[in-house]
Formats: sequence, structure tokens, C-alpha cells
Amino acid sequence: MVNSRNKGSAYERSICQLFNLELGSQFNFKRDLEQYRSADHGDIISSDPAWPFVIELKRYASGPPGGQIAWWTQAVNAATAADKLPVLIYKYDRADPIAVIQKKTIARSLGAESKSIVRYWCEVPEFLTIAREVMAYDAT
Repeated sequence: MVNSRNKGSAYERSICQLFNLELGSQFNFKRDLEQYRSADHGDIISSDPAWPFVIELKRYASGPPGGQIAWWTQAVNAATAADKLPVLIYKYDRADPIAVIQKKTIARSLGAESKSIVRYWCEVPEFLTIAREVMAYDAT
């Protein structure tokens, strides 16, 4: 039998490694252990306070496209509490990880403004490209 907490922790560590590899040591991602003590925390955090996202991670055997609505709600609540942009990254068995973001995040990556909070999902490498562009836009 699979221990779901261990499965989730291992997934959090793997995403931290991927983010550190892809985005560099400036951000230094690690698991946010506060998530176990209080509500409205993401699963991983960056050492750089300029990182504009709260990341919620889920690892399950299967589920609906776009993830569970409750997962997205959890990501939005944590992002609202931190005044950041919500991101849900989920992975089902034998499938690539998927990132769920708001369309206004994509607009921001293009240097535009949008009020749309409609969800959009993409593969994680695409999210990392969008994240780089949001950071570049925010730096200007």
C-alpha cells in the first residue's frame, strides 16, 4: 500500500529539484513545512520574495482533467493570503505533470493586463517559460 503523505512529499521534493534546475539558484525552492501547521500556505516556496507565485502540488493515481476544483480553490486561497498568483501543479500516474494557472498570468507574461480569472492548464515546462516571462515583466 502506498503512503499518500510520503508520495506527496517525494513529489514536492522532485518539483523543487526541477524548479531549481530550470530557474537557477536565485530562487532556491524548498518545501514549505508551514503547510502542515496552518492553512493557506503553498507546498513549495522560494527564497526570493519576488517570486510571484504560490504553488500547490498534488500527486494522485488518477482524476479529472484540470485537477479537482477543491485543489484549485486551495491554491487560490493560499495565493490570496500571500498576495501572489495561484498555481496548481498536479500529476497523475503515467502522465506528465500539468500546471493550472489563471489566464491573467499568461497576459502578465506578455506584458499585458487582464482581469480574467478563468483557469488554463499547460504542461509544467510551459509554466516555467511563463514564470520566467512574468519575472522579466515584473522586473521592468
